[in-house]
Amino acid sequence: MSDTLLRAIAADAGIQITLAQTAGLVERARQIHHTAPTATAALGRTLTATAMMGSQLKADGGSVTVQFKGNGPLGAIVCVGDADGCVRGYLQNPSCELPLREDGKLAVGAGVGRGYLMVIKDVGMKEPVTGTVALVNGEIAEDLTRYFAESEQIPTACALGVLVDTDRSVKCAGGYLVQLMPGVKEADIDRLEANLARVEPVTAMLDKGLTLEQIARRVLDGFAVELLQTDEICYRCACSRRKVERALISMGKKELTQMAQEQEKSEVTCQFCDKIYDFTREELHALLAHAEK
Repeated sequence: MSDTLLRAIAADAGIQITLAQTAGLVERARQIHHTAPTATAALGRTLTATAMMGSQLKADGGSVTVQFKGNGPLGAIVCVGDADGCVRGYLQNPSCELPLREDGKLAVGAGVGRGYLMVIKDVGMKEPVTGTVALVNGEIAEDLTRYFAESEQIPTACALGVLVDTDRSVKCAGGYLVQLMPGVKEADIDRLEANLARVEPVTAMLDKGLTLEQIARRVLDGFAVELLQTDEICYRCACSRRKVERALISMGKKELTQMAQEQEKSEVTCQFCDKIYDFTREELHALLAHAEK
């Protein structure tokens, strides 16, 4: 089953919902970065959220970058989502493995630790829009709920989940963002909150074979659900040799010269997809002509 993103609204209330099924792209990330289960869950949750946030961008060619900078053993998590919902990401310590929590769940919060969440939206303006909030608990979903409330003033319920199988592969993954639009009635908020309290965790529903439409109807039970759009999404890296060359040039002449002097051939690895780009000493010297002091 392909990874899918669904957008819907409660036509009789000011509520919108974005849902994503992401097992394929999270498994792809696991294979690229060789993540241990705790790292798989943390990166997978962030990739899922970033896919949904990217799909909400109003600008074609826009992108959103979601960065978790915590003091836990996982280190920083960085994910980038495009306006079509496709994503890429990495985390600092993919081999981080922690004991399960007392409830048997992966200890993502302990792995992320305390720190801050930064969201950078590039929608074609002169400068990107940036929002930063302190982490609630490092569990990703609750931290994003705070971000939406504090930085975008949008009341949001965020649910994210990654179910790791016994062979460490991704069995299922997904999530949803439920957001209130201006003017929503108190009675509708009460009904929504009751639904959210009653609904199962997202991975439990996906593991039972529920579709995104069925999950949307459970979350919005009692409302007139109108399906707006369904898109296929994927893990997609945007790296290229030209972009790597620009990154090397941006290092400046001093570092680039040192790099050229140290070895006959240099390897540059993309953080998002682990693709390796080789540069000879002569190629680095050619780039030096474009580098600044």
